[in-house]
Amino acid sequence: MAMTVHVDIVSAEAEIFSGLAEMVVAPAIQGEVGILPLHAQYITQLTEGAIRLKINDQREESFYITGGMLEVQPHKVTVLSDTALRARDIDEKAALEAKQNAEKMLSDKQAAYEHATAEAELAEAMLQLRAIEKLRQIKMK
Repeated sequence: MAMTVHVDIVSAEAEIFSGLAEMVVAPAIQGEVGILPLHAQYITQLTEGAIRLKINDQREESFYITGGMLEVQPHKVTVLSDTALRARDIDEKAALEAKQNAEKMLSDKQAAYEHATAEAELAEAMLQLRAIEKLRQIKMK
């Protein structure tokens, strides 16, 4: 059995992932970093991009983050991000529909409350669409 490190990925809204991984790849400001079990202590700022976890030989997971902080301890890796999405949970069709609906609400000059709701929905849809695009670019490499 391969060695593992405990990984926590946390957004401002919720814990996105907590479990063991054989390897973590993250978009640090100085470039992509790979972390294996027993890595030296390390802390760095993260940029927008994908966190990739090698869970085992048969399974990998990807997460999209908008930036944040990475803390590495020999037996634990923590990712703190304002926004983090699990790649498999992003529905491109639903995000496109939400974007179109929000844009329609914004163009209808609704009440201020509805306008604010539409702006929030549009921002969320755009984030999901940007995540899909970034994750596709990483898979092509």
